[in-house]
Amino acid sequence: MTRLSTLRLRDHAYSNFTQKLLARDIQPGQIVSQRELVELTGMPLGAIREMVPRLEADGLIKTVPKRGLQVLSIDIELVRNAFQLRSIIEGEAIAEFCKTASNQEIDDLETQHQESRDAANASVSSNVLHRAQQIDWAFHEQIVDRMENALISDIYRVNAIKIRLIRNSDTRMLPNLVVPVLEEHLAVITALKDRDSSGAATAMQTHINGAKRRALGL
Repeated sequence: MTRLSTLRLRDHAYSNFTQKLLARDIQPGQIVSQRELVELTGMPLGAIREMVPRLEADGLIKTVPKRGLQVLSIDIELVRNAFQLRSIIEGEAIAEFCKTASNQEIDDLETQHQESRDAANASVSSNVLHRAQQIDWAFHEQIVDRMENALISDIYRVNAIKIRLIRNSDTRMLPNLVVPVLEEHLAVITALKDRDSSGAATAMQTHINGAKRRALGL
């Protein structure tokens, strides 16, 4: 097998692992062996062995001597660190987005959010809830990716996995949160339309702080 093929299998294994983790087929804090990961991900042992160092580097697992691999645990320290990193990255990213996004791009975001909010005001069906969650994630990724810095985007996506793990237990998009979250996004978008980078950063920080408070149960 070529090195390229090995890397592709590793990346596939990594993707399968994170999907299983976010689906809670693998539990935070769980101890697993490489053999168990083979069964859970459906990937060959070689790919699992290649994947483990990447997971360790990303902070998603750690090796526990004589026990196996421990999956990232959710605790107050994780919540604090993950949201602090998110604030740092998105605070810089929203300022860049405010300068470089086209008027049409901002208008499209506004329309997308308004339509989703209006649908949620009428009835929060499973489809409306799913759509709102996708809009939430895509909005933040679009802003971060505008920095055109692959290193930052990669760090952000790993951190997003950790935050989504937290969301699954404490701050996921619940029916009663759909409209407030979309309104928080719209406050950011309003500042973007005015090309008010300071206002956009403030609105974004308000949004992130709200998610953090929910994660801490405040």
